[in-house]
Amino acid sequence: MSQTSSAIFGSYVLTHREGAQEVLRDRWVLIEGRRIAAITAGKPSADRVFDRPGRFILPGLLNLHNHCFSEAVARTHTEDGHARRNNQSIVYTVLLPLSKTGTEILSPAERMAAARLGILQLLKGGVTTVMEPFRNGIPEMFDAAEAMGIRFYGAPYLFSTADAKAGSDGVVRYAGDDGQADLDAWNTLHATWHGRGEGRIRLAMSPHATDTCGPDLLRACAARARELDVPITIHLAQSDAEVATIKARCEGRSPAEYLDWLGLLAPDLLAAHCLSSSDDDLRLMAMRGATVLNCPRVFARAGRTAAFSRFAGHGIRTLVGTDGYNMDLLGELNAASMISKVTTGRADVATAPELIDSVTRNAAAAIKRPDLGTLTPGATADVTVIDLSHPHCQPLADPRRGLIALANRANVDLVMVDGRMLIDGGRYIGGDEAAITAAGAAAIQRIWDLPEARAALGDDA
Repeated sequence: MSQTSSAIFGSYVLTHREGAQEVLRDRWVLIEGRRIAAITAGKPSADRVFDRPGRFILPGLLNLHNHCFSEAVARTHTEDGHARRNNQSIVYTVLLPLSKTGTEILSPAERMAAARLGILQLLKGGVTTVMEPFRNGIPEMFDAAEAMGIRFYGAPYLFSTADAKAGSDGVVRYAGDDGQADLDAWNTLHATWHGRGEGRIRLAMSPHATDTCGPDLLRACAARARELDVPITIHLAQSDAEVATIKARCEGRSPAEYLDWLGLLAPDLLAAHCLSSSDDDLRLMAMRGATVLNCPRVFARAGRTAAFSRFAGHGIRTLVGTDGYNMDLLGELNAASMISKVTTGRADVATAPELIDSVTRNAAAAIKRPDLGTLTPGATADVTVIDLSHPHCQPLADPRRGLIALANRANVDLVMVDGRMLIDGGRYIGGDEAAITAAGAAAIQRIWDLPEARAALGDDA
């Protein structure tokens, strides 16, 4: 079968020279099959031509921490302090309990609908690769990713105790003994899905968090992940309560010290949030080569600052993800910039080039994918194209600063994964957006209608 070729014109094209970013003006990116073939000044011959001025062509954006399902359950219920007990974390009052309930009451078709809604949002936000931690009772996440074309690192959770839940007193109580069953389920999903979709579908090892995973499970997860050479991702120090729990359980250790004691704090670890980590913890993480996944907006809505600049300033490879909150990666990059500047009182931190690297080449390096996150001949043809001709982006002197400071998901014009165009003119071309949205919203509404959900979300008054 002959390969399809595409030529995309960019008023600006992000490349690299001698390790540094370089923005080329008025270039064509030629894609042949699943690979980038060339970047040329002249218009190349191609089967499909996308010639639109004002576009900024980027390597496909990587979002390595997102939750399509659990954050949908909380959407518009938890802003302005609503559904928060004493302004505390909603992880153990809303997200974990209601996502568990959802896996039990929704039909496979409804779970698929919720998954498709999440993938649609990611693609429309310019994401070509996502790492998605989720409860292993939602295997439809894999089906949706394969069908809709995104590059997907599925990270089904493993728990030692899957029934962690905060009581009315705010104290989290841990129940269940799920470790071996979850590891067996992960192995089954790996055997079924890893490498599907011509290699687009892969798995990551995802023990949920330091307080929900005991030493035996964490050691087993690390050993299995390293045997298979897959990434390891975990929630780390995402709340003060988690830090206190680990300190009480583990002879005064912090969550980072706990993982280090078990041998998990290493270059293959992607640690989400780290909000409550101490400076000593961050120095330890930098020394061990671990990566931080920074998702600033989900904490900002609760009045907490998770500053990209704090982690990066300790020399830690720091990436930006959405945590499922709005799934607007460009908006998240803007928040990372602004929150860092406000918290440090400095304008020169969390710069546009740093933040772009955090969702392109640095993210690709964290998952050992040198073929991603770059626009170079021979690289995999994952491409994100941003329309900077909108009035809110004009006039424009620097497209990188414009991307971070001014752009948002409404500027996403084209998204290509593996040489296949998925978004064109800002619209998903593989299905009916309105139908996908309605079906996904209806599935989540089924959870919201439950008495336990109304109680957890503060809607039972």
